[in-house]
Amino acid sequence: MIQDAKNRPVSELFDVDSKVVYVVPKYQREYTWTKAQWEALFDDLEENDPGYFLGSLICINQSKDSLDIQKLEVVDGQQRMTTLSLFFAAIFAALKKRDIDLDEDQRLDLANLKRKLVLKGGNDQIRFVPQTQNHNLSDYKAVLAENNMIGACDAPPYAGNRKIFRAYRYFRERIEEIENGTEGLSAVLKMLDKLNRACLVKIEVANHADAYTLFESLNNRGMPLTAIDLIKNKLLARLESIEPGKVADYSEHWNRLLGYLGDDNTVQERFFRHFYNAFRDDLKGIGQVPLATRSNLIRVYEKLINNDAKECLRRISEAGKFYSLILSRNQDYPLNGLEKPFKSLERIQGAPSYLLILYLLVKKEELKLHSNDLEKIANLLIHFFVRRNLTDIPPTRDLTRMFMTLIDRLQGFAGTDVVDAVRRQLMAVSATDGLFRQKLEGQIYEENSGVARFILCALAEEGMTKETEVDLWRFENKQFLWTIEHVFPQGENIPEPWIDMVSNGNKER
Repeated sequence: MIQDAKNRPVSELFDVDSKVVYVVPKYQREYTWTKAQWEALFDDLEENDPGYFLGSLICINQSKDSLDIQKLEVVDGQQRMTTLSLFFAAIFAALKKRDIDLDEDQRLDLANLKRKLVLKGGNDQIRFVPQTQNHNLSDYKAVLAENNMIGACDAPPYAGNRKIFRAYRYFRERIEEIENGTEGLSAVLKMLDKLNRACLVKIEVANHADAYTLFESLNNRGMPLTAIDLIKNKLLARLESIEPGKVADYSEHWNRLLGYLGDDNTVQERFFRHFYNAFRDDLKGIGQVPLATRSNLIRVYEKLINNDAKECLRRISEAGKFYSLILSRNQDYPLNGLEKPFKSLERIQGAPSYLLILYLLVKKEELKLHSNDLEKIANLLIHFFVRRNLTDIPPTRDLTRMFMTLIDRLQGFAGTDVVDAVRRQLMAVSATDGLFRQKLEGQIYEENSGVARFILCALAEEGMTKETEVDLWRFENKQFLWTIEHVFPQGENIPEPWIDMVSNGNKER
């Protein structure tokens, strides 16, 4: 069934001397990746060593003549291949702009970049051929033509609003950011090297029946082990080697921890990242990793477990109890007024700040924080995320490091000084009132329905009494459409109290 299956670096898949063309058939769906996937790809490559694994690629190879161009039909992996091609095009554009600064070897890299995307021969044969739905192929060719990699090609109407061009622009912007950093051009070349050396398992089959069988087998055979499963296995194995016969006790201890976090693997993984990132200074002598991410999480905890498995379990279990308070899963610990702000923070998609809140809860006594101090900080974070989620300032990719930096800046503060420090930092990184007002008075329920819903609920709750109080969040999203149109019409002035309410006290901005 399988003709060939090997782990291939991206540079080999886009080999400049090969006559291989990857074609996405018409029956495949259009390009659907969004900023979340583009950001994850860029961050994973940037934060990990060369050779990062990107997944699999399944192709049908029906070529007969090895001397002719081999057209491989992409059955699975077209989203990755489209994105990688656009990533290469963005790096090509950045290097071409700096052509005068390139040495001889770097100019060769630039020439090879073109040949990764366009075959030699002068006939504009592109190596990766997207399918035609929603102008994917036309938009992709327009990106290449914009960089003079193929002949002139007019972009279809509204190409800039579709995902092919948006992905290309996203990578251009990220590359420009690293180019403007301290490493300059060398940072761009380093990213190119990481992209070239990233790996995909390329699997070739002979026909559609084999491809379908393989695809079903890869995607539907059992439940894959998660990062948390692997951490658990490593931890219990280590503890069993230290104290033989007690693995059942430690397993029960672990299960209590997961009971605090719930069954959602996304929440579990987020907690393990937040724990390390919040207490990095206490752990850096062990882990020596500046930032825990999805991709390096297992490596981080392997080091912590190898250093002291019992202490690792003790600390994450203690932190898990506090994290359960944020998740409203621990009824045994008095929240003293924090239930509502924590729930509001969840509803405004403020989970990135759980890293900070976890730190404050664990260090509550040391920082001399009272419940009202924590309530004030939670409300500051709610206001911050209303503004951030509508304006995208600061960008999502900066939030984890922003909260880690804030934790570093809290050293030496106590009590109300902690609250003031949090307020100052959030004010410093937030969008201005002018931009926020502009977003509020724009297409708010089309651009971010979650923020629109939160604002509507908050405005309605302002006018409620105990007798008229209603939990508006029990309604489905569709039931809010009528409310949006009739209570908060597009383009109407936003009430001044609401602007004041989410200004974090930053009226002068």
